[in-house]
Parts: sequence; structure tokens; C-alpha cells
Amino acid sequence: MTTSTTRRVAVVSAGLRQPSSTRLLADRLAEAAGRQFAARDVDVDLRVIELREYAHDLTNHLLSGFPSPTLGAAIEAVTTSDGLIAVSPIFTASYSGLFKTFFDVVEADALEGMPVLLGATGGTERHSLALEHAMRPLFTYLHAIVVPTAVYAATADWGAETGGDGDGAGAPTGLTRRIERGVREFADLVAVRPPRQAADPFAVPTPFEQLLAEN
Repeated sequence: MTTSTTRRVAVVSAGLRQPSSTRLLADRLAEAAGRQFAARDVDVDLRVIELREYAHDLTNHLLSGFPSPTLGAAIEAVTTSDGLIAVSPIFTASYSGLFKTFFDVVEADALEGMPVLLGATGGTERHSLALEHAMRPLFTYLHAIVVPTAVYAATADWGAETGGDGDGAGAPTGLTRRIERGVREFADLVAVRPPRQAADPFAVPTPFEQLLAEN
């Protein structure tokens, strides 16, 4: 049940395969977020959105200008959230086309003021710069509040882990430390803000006479 102390967090994963390292990272971030909010006595309602499930609907939306009911529900889940965790694979030094297409069909001001934690996956460590020169500028343009720490996971990061939260000996890996730091910054931002209020579809619009007077 949603209460005044509950925060809604959307987790967007743009992995193309099933299973994918992108979804694995998204799940790790979501699990860590749950722990961080619990430590602050804040309930969290996590909604994971797997973009590969909406690939055809996204193409149709671009061509027709209208989302399908299922895609519309996914977009609404993101735009009405109190915070967003967004994770993409890195292809050709940038986020995936599927990831970009989804945020292309989100209203330009829908993420204004929303805390966002960025995550990305790739084959090698050198692709981690895409978080800063591609993903962060995208959400800055959308006027979201992007947390300082972004989380990148290369193939070697997964190979270094033999346990869920460490390297098998109890010591956290570099990936685990990045996850905890990024999620802590994210939870700090989301927890101190009041829940976002959904727009009232029945609200009285600005009278036409007032619009003319203002011009």
C-alpha cells in the first residue's frame, strides 16, 4: 500500500538479451536502493521496466505519435516516480538506441527535478566514459537531478565476484562499492523530498481570456 512515507522508484533497464548484464546491474541497484531506503525508515515501491518488452511499441509510437496502452503505462510509471534508476548497455561509445528511443517519447519536462541514478554495462572499462559524455548530458538536458556517482560494470567486474556482495572473502569489490555509493547518494536525494504529485487530468485549464491577457 502506498503511504505518505512511500517513495516510488522506477528502474529502467535497456538490456537486449535475456538474461543480460544490464538487467543484472539494474537488479543490484534496485536491491541496494531497497536497503538504503529501509535504513532511512522510508518505504519504497520499486517498478522495474524492461525496455526490450516495448521495442515494437516504441517504434510504433515514433511512427504514429501515440503509445500503446502497455507502453503508456510504462511511461507513466517513470514520469510519476519520485526517483529513477536508468541502466543501459554501451554500444559504440554511447547508450543503446532502445534506451534513447524510450526517453525520446517521454515528455521533455516530465523528469524535471527528479533524482536519477545512472548505470551502464559494457565489455571493457574504457567504455565507462560514456556515462559522463553521453548519459549524464541526456538527463541534464531533461532537467533531472543526476547523482554524482554513476555506476559502470564491465565484464571483468562480474568475473571478480563470487558472492552477492563481495569477492567471496567478505571484502566488497569495486563494483559493490560503486553501487553502494551511488545508491546512497540517490536515496539521500529521494528520501528528503515529498512524494511527487501526479498531474490532475481534470484540473481546470487556464482560461483563454487569461492567456490572451498575458500575451
